[in-house]
Amino acid sequence: MRHVLQCLVVAMVVGVLATGCQTMTGETAGQNVTDTGITTAVKSKLAGDRMGTLGRVSVKTVRETVYLTGVVPTAAEKARAERLAKEVDGVKKVQNNLQVDTSQNR
Repeated sequence: MRHVLQCLVVAMVVGVLATGCQTMTGETAGQNVTDTGITTAVKSKLAGDRMGTLGRVSVKTVRETVYLTGVVPTAAEKARAERLAKEVDGVKKVQNNLQVDTSQNR
């Protein structure tokens, strides 16, 4: 009986450890690596773009969805940032939360 109880405890520990491979956001370690790679690629693409202001855009990726935040001077730059992010391999969706700074357009 004691051997059966030990086996049951070991099985429960293995089960807990297997589910413990997910982060607090529900992403697996592999998904987290994928999202980090996408974020890095999007940031590089924006920073390397001829429009220097796109380097100041914040980028976060969750489950292959890219979230863009920050302030850009024009609506054209907002649209350009979204287009560039969509060009990165692995991106399924782009949530463009960029704000246009209307104070510079007056």
